[in-house]
Amino acid sequence: MPPSAELIAAYENADYVVFAEPELVLKIGEPSRRLDALLEEEGAASAAFVTAANPRSKLRSAAENAAALSTLDQLVAAAGYPWRPGEGREPGGGWVEPSRLVIGIYRDNAQALERLFGQNAIVFVEKGRAPELVVLD
Repeated sequence: MPPSAELIAAYENADYVVFAEPELVLKIGEPSRRLDALLEEEGAASAAFVTAANPRSKLRSAAENAAALSTLDQLVAAAGYPWRPGEGREPGGGWVEPSRLVIGIYRDNAQALERLFGQNAIVFVEKGRAPELVVLD
C-alpha cells in the first residue's frame, strides 16, 4: 500500500541531518553547497539518505531499530560505500529516526537497499542538484 499524502508531506518537510560540525541539514528541493563539497571530497556524483528504522513508518522498538540499522551498516560497508551517520527529524521536535547518508550509491541501488528494509522512500541527491524525495513502489 503506498504511503498516504499526509505521510509523503511529512517526508517532504523533514530535516535530513548529517552529523558533522556544524550539522549538515538537507531539505527536499533545496540545493546544498556543503553536500556538493562533501560529494566532491569523496569523488562521488550522488548519495542517498536512507534508514532501516520503523519500516513502512510503523514504530518499532529501539532494540529492533538498532538491529536493523546494524544490518544496514554491514550491507553498506560490504558494498564499499562510504557513509555518514545522521537522522531524519520532524522540524520543531517530535519524530527522530536514525539514518545514514550513503555516498556514491546509484539511485537504483539505494531503492533496492531500502526495499530490503521495508521503507517507503529515500532521499536521493545528485551533485549540483537539490535533494529529491523518491517514493518507492
